[in-house]
Amino acid sequence: MIAELLSGYITQFISAIGYAGVFILMTLESAALPVPSEVVMPFAGYLAYQGTFNLFLISIIGAVGCTAGSVLSYYVGYKGGRPFIEIYGKYLFIKTSHMELAETWFKKYGDRAVFFSRLLPVVRTFISLPAGIGRYDIKKLVTFSFIGSLPWCFALAYIGFSLGPFWKNIIGFFNGLDIIVVAAIVLVVLYYWKIKD
Repeated sequence: MIAELLSGYITQFISAIGYAGVFILMTLESAALPVPSEVVMPFAGYLAYQGTFNLFLISIIGAVGCTAGSVLSYYVGYKGGRPFIEIYGKYLFIKTSHMELAETWFKKYGDRAVFFSRLLPVVRTFISLPAGIGRYDIKKLVTFSFIGSLPWCFALAYIGFSLGPFWKNIIGFFNGLDIIVVAAIVLVVLYYWKIKD
């Protein structure tokens, strides 16, 4: 629903300032702000279809933006810790449930969580906060964030490129996918907890 509401503003912003708009928006998305990459990158892909952008360059710029946002989130967690998130998270649109999910995911999988979470809706946005709280190695965070974000950004941009004028059709699909991904992760975490007990 957020994606649909913001799509008009996002497309105008990117149309106005080009590649820099994609970088800024993807940075904000990975800094846990409600900017859906599921709109940003497919629209950028559509602009590549029109010849305004280069598909591969826009994918790299999107991944660099994701990495920059991850670093910002990391330092919020690093400097403020869990108490800061609990008190001020609501002003940054960070739900406690999302934070707890990312924290559990990070504690369970470490390096793999940073990499693979970048390929998943919802979790990808919040994983850097527990990484910062846990004093995770910043060099690893940057490396895994970029490597994990690149296929996500390219896939979304390629979808927009392939769909052309019908790129917006993808938005509804991702709204449903978010719910499925969160439910699947919760089930996996509960399963491992049960085995551990």
